[in-house]
Amino acid sequence: MIRGEKVGLRTRQDSDVPVLQAELYEDVVMRSRADSAPWRPVPPDAADSPAAAAAPSPEKAYFSVVELESRELAGEALLWGIDTHNRTGHLGISLIPAFRGRGLAVDVVRVLCEYGFAVRGLHRLQIETLVDNKAMIAAATKAGFSVEGTLRRSAWVYGAFVDTVVLGVLAEEWEQ
Repeated sequence: MIRGEKVGLRTRQDSDVPVLQAELYEDVVMRSRADSAPWRPVPPDAADSPAAAAAPSPEKAYFSVVELESRELAGEALLWGIDTHNRTGHLGISLIPAFRGRGLAVDVVRVLCEYGFAVRGLHRLQIETLVDNKAMIAAATKAGFSVEGTLRRSAWVYGAFVDTVVLGVLAEEWEQ
């Protein structure tokens, strides 16, 4: 487990899958805002369930987020699109509704940065989020990311096109 101040990131366990499926994946509107792929009904025991543990991959690293104080599953975190040649990657997080608003997101982003920079040796990390996702933008900027631009009407979200904000941080800007 990689630990921050409030959260730890650990390997996805079988017992995490039903919780993540029910709390994050089955909320169709929220999932449509968090994933660029369209939502589709997938049972939690399906091999391609987004909540299932993914096989290790050089391009992706999936984590379960655990709140350290309560030891409860708080959500999921992902380092994806890892490009080992250019040493870049993208971050994604999703917290279970009961854990939102507790200041955990900043710590999740910081711990993902530690993994990306210190463990994987990446040079640049990037976050893309919807322009109205103020919580993610605030968490990312508190963790050291800078807003780099807006992709106008680039995301199809539950029936409408929405702007996407791009944030980035370089290894030399990151503070451990």
